[in-house]
Amino acid sequence: ILKTHPQSGTVVAGMGLPALEGLITDMLRLQGRDFKSLVETRVILETNIAELAALNRTDQDIIEIENALNAHRIKIEQDKIAVEEDLLFHLKITEASKNSVLNSLMLIITPDIMQYFKKHNVCGEGRAELAVEQHEQLLQHIIDRNPEKAGNAIREHLKDISEYVKTIKN
Repeated sequence: ILKTHPQSGTVVAGMGLPALEGLITDMLRLQGRDFKSLVETRVILETNIAELAALNRTDQDIIEIENALNAHRIKIEQDKIAVEEDLLFHLKITEASKNSVLNSLMLIITPDIMQYFKKHNVCGEGRAELAVEQHEQLLQHIIDRNPEKAGNAIREHLKDISEYVKTIKN
């Protein structure tokens, strides 16, 4: 991470994205898979991601987000578990942010979040229908290019899971 140059001092070494991903993955492994920390990180990341997506999205991004939302909605209407479709919607928004580092960070934490959601049935009890409605609102704010409302919408969307993690023990 650090590089020492004779007579110049110590500087941060230039790291490529694969090295950064490896470093973060190693760090998560060393500290254990702490779901509460993953959710807190997700809220921080996705708030900024939603705001950036509202600013940077293209028409093609909107089409891809809409397709992911429709796939999510169909699974919910069929009364099926739709964790993958839900997270795909979020990843499509991440892509629309046009920030490759945020995209990589989401790809690192998403598999652990998906695994925990499935194992503990986090999205039960009517939350799935509400999630679709919240996704629709979030998408509209992104379409409208309103970063403030998009950020508020994702915080509201993740509010239940943020409250949930406060109840679990590490």
